[in-house]
Amino acid sequence: MADSAEDIKKAFRLYILVGIVLFAGTLATVAVATVPWLDVGKHGFDTADLVLGLLIAATKASLVAAIFMHLNHEKPWVYWLIGMGAFFGIAMAALIFLAKFSPIHYDQFNDGGQGATTAVISD
Repeated sequence: MADSAEDIKKAFRLYILVGIVLFAGTLATVAVATVPWLDVGKHGFDTADLVLGLLIAATKASLVAAIFMHLNHEKPWVYWLIGMGAFFGIAMAALIFLAKFSPIHYDQFNDGGQGATTAVISD
């Protein structure tokens, strides 16, 4: 908490600066999505546009969490919990991604789960 008027002014300036950066990030996201000469990668929406949009969103979310939610002044165990959550979230996403390349179930991803080879049992 702020103890003096100077601390309040300093915090207010920081909040205004973060607000400006968040607004600029929003403008950058909209510009990348709509302005043709800012389109990265191939024409239209592709993986490069997705990665750029997610990087902008992650930066904005980090600013909100660190400054507005005051996570930049937390105890070390809070960082440990956040890190473990991020680690396991990334690990689960990687397992789902790697399942597509499994030689056993690969065909089920491509044909809507019907199975590429079905055995017909005849009497």
